[in-house]
Amino acid sequence: MKLTTFLIFILTISFTTTEILSQKNNSDIEKRVRDLVSKMTLEEKVGQMTQVTLQAVSKKQGTKDQHHELDEAKLDEAILKYHVSSILNVYDVAHEAEYWHEVITKIQNIAQKTRLKIPVIYGIDAIHGATYTKDATLFPQALAVASTWNKDIAYTIGEITSIETRASGIPWNFYPVMDIGRQPLWPRLWETFGEDVFLASELGANYIKGAQGDDISKQDKLATCLKHYVGYSFPINGLDRTPAWISERMMREYFLPSFEAGILAGSPTIMVNSAEVDGIPGHANYHLLTEVLRDELKFKGFVVSDWEDIKRLYTRDRVASSPKEAVRLAVMAGVDMSMVPYDYSFYELLLELVKEGKVPMKRIDEAVSRILSVKFQLGLFENPFPNKELLKNIATEEHKQANLNAARESIILAKNDDDFLPLKKDKKVFVTGPTANKLSPLNGGWTITWQGNEETLYPKEKNTILEAIKSKVGESNVKFMEGCSFDADINSNEAYMEATNSDVIVLCLGEPAYCETPGNIYDLTLPKAQLDYAKKLIATGKPVVLVMVEGRPRVITEIVKEVKSVLVAFLPGMEGGNAIADVIFGDVNPSGKLPITYPKYPNGITLYDYKPIENFDSNRYDPLFPFGYGLSYTKFSYSNLKLSSDKIKVNDKLIVSVDVENVGKLKGKEVVQLYLTDLYGSVSRPNKQLKGFEKIELNPGEKKTVTFTIDKSHLSFIGIDNKRIVEPGEFIVLIGDLKKNFFVE
Repeated sequence: MKLTTFLIFILTISFTTTEILSQKNNSDIEKRVRDLVSKMTLEEKVGQMTQVTLQAVSKKQGTKDQHHELDEAKLDEAILKYHVSSILNVYDVAHEAEYWHEVITKIQNIAQKTRLKIPVIYGIDAIHGATYTKDATLFPQALAVASTWNKDIAYTIGEITSIETRASGIPWNFYPVMDIGRQPLWPRLWETFGEDVFLASELGANYIKGAQGDDISKQDKLATCLKHYVGYSFPINGLDRTPAWISERMMREYFLPSFEAGILAGSPTIMVNSAEVDGIPGHANYHLLTEVLRDELKFKGFVVSDWEDIKRLYTRDRVASSPKEAVRLAVMAGVDMSMVPYDYSFYELLLELVKEGKVPMKRIDEAVSRILSVKFQLGLFENPFPNKELLKNIATEEHKQANLNAARESIILAKNDDDFLPLKKDKKVFVTGPTANKLSPLNGGWTITWQGNEETLYPKEKNTILEAIKSKVGESNVKFMEGCSFDADINSNEAYMEATNSDVIVLCLGEPAYCETPGNIYDLTLPKAQLDYAKKLIATGKPVVLVMVEGRPRVITEIVKEVKSVLVAFLPGMEGGNAIADVIFGDVNPSGKLPITYPKYPNGITLYDYKPIENFDSNRYDPLFPFGYGLSYTKFSYSNLKLSSDKIKVNDKLIVSVDVENVGKLKGKEVVQLYLTDLYGSVSRPNKQLKGFEKIELNPGEKKTVTFTIDKSHLSFIGIDNKRIVEPGEFIVLIGDLKKNFFVE
């Protein structure tokens, strides 16, 4: 029965009481911003809202064969004539950290020649480490981090990425991606923390806290950027930069909460959705950019456009009848800085709009104040230059070990018939497949280059899966043939013959590196060439260990029953080869859990938190592997589930505890997952929702009690009138195979 409805004023995450660290009221910064803005000309103000890419001020492109070179005349023009506020990106490959220092120093030296000496803020996509700094520590991608279900790992990656990016001289990182990955076709799925709101919010917030600490002016901290606000990750056709259709209720239930978590964690900048929601492009959406982001979520930082997307309001979306109208729409919707990125058209058109009275000076001052505030918070006015003393902090042994630990915990053991794994190290192993002997598939996009697919640029000292296996069992016990590429046969017949001489086949399939629109696909099914090759190897009768290296769950249903074991690696990074070999041979007990639902069929994309109607009559939730799933080489037993009460009031807290015991023979890590089911509601309620998780390590025979606290934020949902509410009634707590009911009065 539906009972009285109670309003909750705001969604609260587990860190509700946390101060919004980077947005705290700093009267000194506010005064300095006011004083500076009062001295600025219109041209200087509009320049502060302008961002260009490094290519726009370059003489020579960086490639695998030649080094990048700045064009200092163009750089002078950008900063002295157009008063450019920000520069971003590379053109087109990673730089040595020392060269980054040279580039940033030249930029800031020119900025010091300007009338008001306003520093330039340099931004970069340091997506899984310092992406564009050569030899930096490159971690598992976000979906792999989510596979660890380890908040400490997310924090540490944020911390180390910040150290190495700031050591490169760069203070602003376009990360984390707080989009929720609920469309598995989407080519940026691997940049998300998975399909669940709670999991993504917790991991994203911890990443931000690691990256920013309590003071982003420190030399080992930086400013993060939440992206891509909001709804970008849910295109109805799965293709990048295509329309999403999201109701107001669905937006508030599934897509806004992770951004609110990022705001509460202190992120001072936000990047806009590059596509559209319900027919309104993200860059023209006043409701989301101002009414929701500013008025409701109380975001105080600045909003930056995505790549060329203000222009695209005219050229692509056709919601503006001219480039000038596109600029007006975006600025008045709430965009503070334009990632133009190749020219100064935004600057020139915005000047005209202000002089014509079509954009009020008040709006310009608002945007500029937000941008300057972040520059002050970063300490750029005190010292905008790189610090050579910090170069020693890049790729330290400690960072390498943290990277390896993260990669190890990200590997998911999805199948292990007859406890086939781990393998003994005296086996003759045939290693094969398109992901077996390349580093790029382990890392994916945003690795050294945008697409991450220039294999020749990868560090030679890092191990592929093949090389890591050889290091375990010796070269004499390992044979290799590629067999097939990602989409074509290479030498499958010869590989078949070689496989017959082995004890076990390690078959490495999956996806090449890709990023954004170039990664679009129309079918989740693994390409036919790979499936056919797998079937050929299965026909040898030799046991097959299938290793899926991928950025999204490619469908493998037609081969999965015939292999002994399956490992899933969602882009585990530069140490991924070592981590996979560690798991295969038992040097590491796997502890990864799926952060997404792994579908059995191309259109079988019902997610774990399905509504009752999705599992009714002939409808079924029938994945290949469910969300939260992952095996171990040991066994865990759950018992003694306790609730502090079987009845609580809306504002009460419910204490939940459960005992977890390692009943196997090996030390192992287990993710204790707490789900809630709200049995009846005025809006149909999900089958279950994740509301707590904790990763613990247990020795054989060891038992631990894990405790969770449930409050009204965990019980709430978006009601009929699109406001967050709690409805009293019956709930179920589920942990492992245990469950208990309680009532909210």
